[in-house]
Amino acid sequence: MSLSHAICHESGAPPRLGMGPIVFVVDDDISVRESLELLIRCEGWHPETFSSGQEFLARPRARVPSCLVLDFSLPGLNGLELQKRIAVERTDMPIIFITGYRDVHMTVQAMKAGAVEFLTKPFNDDVLLTAIRAALERSRVALSLEGEMRVLRDRYASLSQRERQVMALVVSGLLNKQVGGELGISEITVKAHRGKVMQKMMAGSLADLVKMATRLRLAPAVITAA
Repeated sequence: MSLSHAICHESGAPPRLGMGPIVFVVDDDISVRESLELLIRCEGWHPETFSSGQEFLARPRARVPSCLVLDFSLPGLNGLELQKRIAVERTDMPIIFITGYRDVHMTVQAMKAGAVEFLTKPFNDDVLLTAIRAALERSRVALSLEGEMRVLRDRYASLSQRERQVMALVVSGLLNKQVGGELGISEITVKAHRGKVMQKMMAGSLADLVKMATRLRLAPAVITAA
C-alpha cells in the first residue's frame, strides 16, 4: 500500500471534504488501519476505522453508500461472526475481507455469506480500490431500492381498508363491476375508490399499480361487505 501513499503525499492533494460514501475499516492492527485510512481518504471517500467488531457495531448505521473492509481474525467477535450480524442489521453494506492468511474453507464461508471480495495481505492497492468501488456502487443501489420501498410502503399505508380491498381486486384483473359485486358496493363507488388508490399510490396506469402490488408482495384482501 506504500506506493499510493507516496503518490498521495507527493502530489500534495488534500482529501476531498464532505460526507460522501463511507469506507469502514475494522482491523486490530493500528498500522493497517492508518495505512487504509490514508489510502481511502486519498480516493475522496470518508474513512472510519475501528479496532474491534464490538466497537464497530456501536456505531449507528450510516444512511449513505458504505462498505466494510474487515480483517478476518479479530479478538472477541471474529470476522465471520461480525458478518452474520451485519447481514441482518446492515444489509446495504457490502463486506471486503482482508486476512494475513488464506484458508479455502473460511473463504468459501465468507463468500457464501455475501462477501464481495477476500484479499490476502499484502495486497495491491488497485485491487482493493476496485473492490471498494464495486462495493460502494452495490451499496448505493441497495439504499436507492430501500428508499423506493419505504416510499411505496408509506403510500400503501395511507390507503383506507376499503381502498386496499379495491386495489387488491383491481390488480388481480377484475373489472370495476366485478369488484363491486365482490365487495357489495356500486360500480360508481368502486370507481371513486379506484381513483383514490391511483392518486395516493401515484400510479400512472393499471400496469404501474400491478407492479407496485408485486413489489409490496401484497396478500389477497380480506373481503367484507360494506
